[in-house]
Amino acid sequence: MEVKNKQLFIIGASGHGKVVAEIASLNGYQDIYFLDDFSKECHLGPWSIVGTSQYPIPSDAAVFVAIGDNKIRSKIVHRFKDWEQPSLIHPRAIVSPTVSLGKSCVVMANAVLQPNVKLGDGCIVNTAASIDHDCKLGDFVHISPGSHLAGGVTVGQQTWIGIGSSVIQSLSICKDVIVGAGGVVIQSITSSGTYVGNPCRKIQ
Repeated sequence: MEVKNKQLFIIGASGHGKVVAEIASLNGYQDIYFLDDFSKECHLGPWSIVGTSQYPIPSDAAVFVAIGDNKIRSKIVHRFKDWEQPSLIHPRAIVSPTVSLGKSCVVMANAVLQPNVKLGDGCIVNTAASIDHDCKLGDFVHISPGSHLAGGVTVGQQTWIGIGSSVIQSLSICKDVIVGAGGVVIQSITSSGTYVGNPCRKIQ
């Protein structure tokens, strides 16, 4: 494995951040540090929490924003636009060589990304999620653990597909949508809001 000599600063010392740090380590990063505006701890697992997001990050370091909330993640990614923000892929994920990833994406263990999938910036493809051929995800989309998108699905920016959800083929989901846990999407969603159930219906 290639050893990354570059320092990596992860914004967000949370459970999600812990998973990101482990993936970064598996990607060859050795010098990994956390920054967090709220934690009172000095460590998260084996990694040091060295300060807040105001910490003077070296210009030659890399930054990864490990914040689950899509809108907050968007703001912080843009705030650190002058730093390198790599995408991280777990070695046990299956990612077609034709997949396109924006910056600061994470693809977690046992996820599957099939041919010609396109991800915008700051996307999360969580544990054991699958995204089939020709899907397009906008910036700061979160596909939760065990969720599945069939082929040709388009997902708008800052949308969150909840754990264990399914979306049938060739649909479009607009921006700023939440699909609740276990939701089944069988028709395109054209209005922002929260959708739950099988089939999904809007509740707010």
